[in-house]
Amino acid sequence: MDLVTVAAVAENGVIGAEGGLPWPAIPADRRQYRARVAGHPTVLGRRTFESMRDDPPGSAQVVLSRTARDASIETAQYVTGVDEALAAVDALGADRAYVLGGAAIYDLFQPVVTEMVLSRVPGAYPGDAQFPDWDRDAWTLRERTDADGFTLERWVRGD
Repeated sequence: MDLVTVAAVAENGVIGAEGGLPWPAIPADRRQYRARVAGHPTVLGRRTFESMRDDPPGSAQVVLSRTARDASIETAQYVTGVDEALAAVDALGADRAYVLGGAAIYDLFQPVVTEMVLSRVPGAYPGDAQFPDWDRDAWTLRERTDADGFTLERWVRGD
């Protein structure tokens, strides 16, 4: 199974501030992100899930939480760790799933993701959530596309 991190990252590594994005909306990025994850399971932290609960991303949501919970959305299920999340995605029969954050979730899954799709947002922004450090020598930049208000990068582990 391909496990793909998707994140919007400012030049200073910031990905969030007070539960939201610290930069002005980038509609083209939101459209490509929603199109990319549509029809695939997503893995995300509880707070990120709560921020998207009115319009949950992907075909199913595997939500990491420190405590077990009942899902109030039919397509969501709660898990308490990485192994349980991977098993839940595998049980869905998916050949691809997307890791959507937040910062702690990106960090937990960094050792097992096979690909990263990063929207590089120009500028440095104040924030309280950072994309985790990663070893660029372990990754190959396969695509870099300038878009309206951001640059999209696709990184593949190894190669």
